[in-house]
Amino acid sequence: MRQVMIYNTLAHKKMPFVPLEEGKVKMYVCGPTTYNYIHLGNARPIVVFDTVRRYFSYIGYDVTYVSNFTDVDDKIINRANEEGKDPVALAAEYIDAYFEDTKALNVLPATVHPKVSEHIDDIIKFVQGLIDKGYAYALDNGDVYYSVRKFADYGALSGRDINDLLSGARVEVDDKKHDPLDFALWKSAKPGEPYWESPWGKGRPGWHIECSAMSAKYLGDTFDIHGGGQDLIFPHHENEIAQSCALHDAAMARYWMHNGFITINQEKMSKSKGNFFMLRDILARFDAQVVRFYLLSVQYRSPLDFDDEKIEVAGRGLERLKHAAEAIDQALPLAGDANDEAAETLRKKADAAKEAFCEAMDDDFNTALAIAALFDLAKDINVYLRGDKFDKESLALAKTILCDLAEVLGIALDEPAEAGADDLADKLMTLIIDIRKDARANKDFATADRIRDGLAEIGVILEDGKAGTTWHRE
Repeated sequence: MRQVMIYNTLAHKKMPFVPLEEGKVKMYVCGPTTYNYIHLGNARPIVVFDTVRRYFSYIGYDVTYVSNFTDVDDKIINRANEEGKDPVALAAEYIDAYFEDTKALNVLPATVHPKVSEHIDDIIKFVQGLIDKGYAYALDNGDVYYSVRKFADYGALSGRDINDLLSGARVEVDDKKHDPLDFALWKSAKPGEPYWESPWGKGRPGWHIECSAMSAKYLGDTFDIHGGGQDLIFPHHENEIAQSCALHDAAMARYWMHNGFITINQEKMSKSKGNFFMLRDILARFDAQVVRFYLLSVQYRSPLDFDDEKIEVAGRGLERLKHAAEAIDQALPLAGDANDEAAETLRKKADAAKEAFCEAMDDDFNTALAIAALFDLAKDINVYLRGDKFDKESLALAKTILCDLAEVLGIALDEPAEAGADDLADKLMTLIIDIRKDARANKDFATADRIRDGLAEIGVILEDGKAGTTWHRE
C-alpha cells in the first residue's frame, strides 16, 4: 500500500495516513443544508472528497464514505414557510436536485447518505448521553445546550482562544443559557414548525449534533477522516469534536481535512456582491467535465478563483488529454508489432507518468501536479504518434494508464463532450478535414495549406500522421 500524506487541520501539519483498520478507510464529509440548489462553493468539497475517495480506492483501500443531508434546519423551515410547503418535503426536492447536479459532475454516491429527519432517535440518545455525563443541560422551556467551557480542548481545531470567542453561527440568543458560548443541541418547537417528541418536550435537533450522531452510527466512535470546507472549521467541526469526544472519551476523527474557499473574479462569493452562483447555472454554460477538471486544477487547500477565462483554459487543457486518447484510438487499427526503441520509450514514459501522478496524490492529494503528469503523458503520446510505425501493445498501455489516471480524478476521457456547440464543432471539423484531404489528393496543396494555416490562426491545430489527420484547440 502506498504511503499517503495528509494535512491534518487538527495537528496543523502533514501527517502520514495510518488507517484505524488495515486496508480500510472510513470517511465522513459534511453535506449540504437542503433548502436550495447546491452552489459553486458546495461543489468544491463534493468534488474534492469524491476524488480523495477515488484515489484511496485506486491504491487498494476499501472505502466507506458517509455524507449527510441536513434536512431539518431553520433555513429549510423559513424557505418552506415562504413557499407554503412542508419543510421535509421541500428538503426532499432539493436532495433530488443534489443527485442530478452531482451526477453531472461524475460524483459517486456515498456509501450512505444519512438524513437528519431519519436519525432523530440517534440524536436524542446522543444528547441524553451528554446530559448524563454533565456536558449538557436542559432548560425548562425544552431547549438543551452544550456547556462549552466543560470541554477542556475546545478551540484546538480552529486555534481559537475560548476567552475570545462569541457564540457560533446558527446559535440563537437565549438569556437562560449558562454561558454565551454554549450552543444548542436540541431546540424546543415553535408554533408551525416541524417537531419530534423527546425527553425535553417537542422539538428538533440543533445543527452540530447531527454529524456527531450520524458519523458514530455508521463509522463508529472514532473514524479515519472527516472532511469539509474551511468555513466549517469553526464553529461546526469544533462543536462536533466537543460533542463526540465528550460522549465517547475518544477522538472523533484522526485526520481533519478542509478545502480552500472559492472566489469569483478574485472576490469572495457572496449573495450581497451578486456573484453567488448555483452549480446548475454553471453547468448550463460549461461542460460538466470541464467544471470538474477546473475544480481540481489547484491543490484542494489552496483558494480557487473562478472566472470564465480560466475555465475556458481548463477546457482547452481537458481537450488536450481527450485528443491524446482519441489519437491512440485512430492509430490502433494501423498498429502492429513494432517493439522498437520508440515503443519502449513510450512504455517507460507511461509508467513514469503513473508514478508521478501517484506521488502527487500521495502528497496531500495534489491534483494540480497529478494533472501535470497527465499532460506530460499526453505530450509523449503525441510525439510517438508522429512516427511512421506504431506498436499496438505500447499504445494500448499508454491509453490505459492515461484513462485510468484521469478516472481517478473523475474525468472520463472516452466520454464525448455534452451535446451542443462542441458536438457541432466536431462535425464541422470532420467536414473541413475531409475537404483538405481531397485537396491534397488532387495535389491542390495551396488550398490544403490555406485550410491548415487558417485554422491555426484561430487556435485550431491540425496534426497529420499515419493514422490520419486529427485536430485540437491550441
